[in-house]
Amino acid sequence: MVDLAGTQITTEEQDMLKHPLVGGVILFSRNFQSREQLEDLVIQIKAVRKPSLLLAVDHEGGRVQRFREGFTLLPPVGDLGRLYDTNPHSAKALAENIGWLMAKEVLAVGIDFSFAPVLDLDRGISTVIGDRAFHHDPQAVVDLAGSYIRGMARSGMTATGKHFPGHGRVVEDSHHALPVDQRSYDQIAAEDLIPFARLIHFGLGAIMPAHIIYENVDANPAGFSEFWIKEVLRNQLGFRGTIFSDDLSMKATYCMGDFGERALKAIHAGCDMVLICNDHQAVGTVLQALRNHKSEPASIMRRMRMVGRSFLKWDHLVKDSKWKKAVQDVEVLRSQV
Repeated sequence: MVDLAGTQITTEEQDMLKHPLVGGVILFSRNFQSREQLEDLVIQIKAVRKPSLLLAVDHEGGRVQRFREGFTLLPPVGDLGRLYDTNPHSAKALAENIGWLMAKEVLAVGIDFSFAPVLDLDRGISTVIGDRAFHHDPQAVVDLAGSYIRGMARSGMTATGKHFPGHGRVVEDSHHALPVDQRSYDQIAAEDLIPFARLIHFGLGAIMPAHIIYENVDANPAGFSEFWIKEVLRNQLGFRGTIFSDDLSMKATYCMGDFGERALKAIHAGCDMVLICNDHQAVGTVLQALRNHKSEPASIMRRMRMVGRSFLKWDHLVKDSKWKKAVQDVEVLRSQV
């Protein structure tokens, strides 16, 4: 999965997207000027290949919402956690409607899925996570994220839980440093793993591992760890969905070699698709490194299940009473926290 430089596809990017090893595009704020421009860009991307490439975005709400003008401004999901402390029933109902709203608006412009929700625990340690997490308590995260995932599923979008097995206990931001978590496996399993373990059987269709070393468990960051991906996630937890690497250009990945080595190691560890962002030269390096790679049929099928469903056009969406109710719910949440 690769990114684009701007609001239109360049000739060079068209050639890149035609490469058989490129399977998807992730969009960022730099790719967005207006909803109409974004819809045109999506049409351009989908016209490059048949079947079309997967299209994704980070559209969580709060600090991480790539498309703003013309879209509903979504609150951080941590606001749902604060409401949950006083009114869990209302918080879960709002979580479901906001999950539906987020997904429906992303689908309405032709994008298949958002990398959401965050299933990390907000322990007041990780500033890069913070209010991107629903709550500090694992059961509260299960309740709220489960409702949010249900809303996404109702809209026609498959949910992606991140950052497995949990990013909330480290200070460092893996975009800029290599975080190391010194807890034992039993400590992690008793806290951070709980939302992933429970929500796998509640409609969670994809997972993104963390670029964190849990040094008392495995020497490699989780996204490059056969233990975390194959043994824990696949074998112990029984996860059968798609596994996306986090961005291989993040500084936390530098310990795994050059871009080609990182991609090979992530795929060998069990990732179905690797993300290369903000470095088109690195894309060429990765494509060369993977030139002999053949995806297993099961991995291809998992990625195909990420294709969005129910692409209701925007003009029809905003006339839908469910959309109007969900937008009202956002305002209700803002007034209650």
